[in-house]
Amino acid sequence: MASGGSRQDRTKRYARREDLGLTPSEFAVLQRLDAPRKIQDFLDDRVAQNHELTGDTALSVREVLRQRHAHCIEGAMLAACALWIQGEPPLLMYLSAVRDFDHAITLFRRHGCWGAISKTNHAPLRYRDPVYRSLRELAMSYFHEYTNRRGQKTLRSYSRTFDLRRVDPELWVTNPKNCWGVVERLLDTRHYPLISTRQERGLRVSGPFVRKSFDLPQYPHPGKRT
Repeated sequence: MASGGSRQDRTKRYARREDLGLTPSEFAVLQRLDAPRKIQDFLDDRVAQNHELTGDTALSVREVLRQRHAHCIEGAMLAACALWIQGEPPLLMYLSAVRDFDHAITLFRRHGCWGAISKTNHAPLRYRDPVYRSLRELAMSYFHEYTNRRGQKTLRSYSRTFDLRRVDPELWVTNPKNCWGVVERLLDTRHYPLISTRQERGLRVSGPFVRKSFDLPQYPHPGKRT
């Protein structure tokens, strides 16, 4: 699978509009998001949940800005692009689960500690302040709330960082089609287990009250009761 782009492009600290292939108006939207909290606010309040009503998608940054909806990997790529414009590396992490949906987040660092930007329709798996000393600590911060409809704790592993500068912006920033190639490369990134088999056997199932509190969506699915 071709990654595209020159070595200079893949190591460039600041992403210019010309590097990304965005229009002036598209670039201006992202340029204004000059702090992780602003990026998270934008994803929460200005970008609706992509319920994939017509089938699975992996929208590029441009398509998220145009359609104004996203799910986790789509929001993660937009957040990474905004960080890159500000001179921060566009890093993703993949969280793998069993009997549940996987999740993708965008990483950033402050004073040696990791934080995360996260697009999700439910509160528990959202933003993490940069207070985690390692990527494992950060991933574990999602463990307790990462549950399925049965209340089972389902998070099992996290990936090493994936730097989107390794991928041609045409494949994830301005791609008019789905960015499945980026998703596949993220899935293929090395993963590290979070718990042992013995620990897994001892996990407690969350009760009905906790499950209900976790399941409140910000953007309800069309036609479904909340």
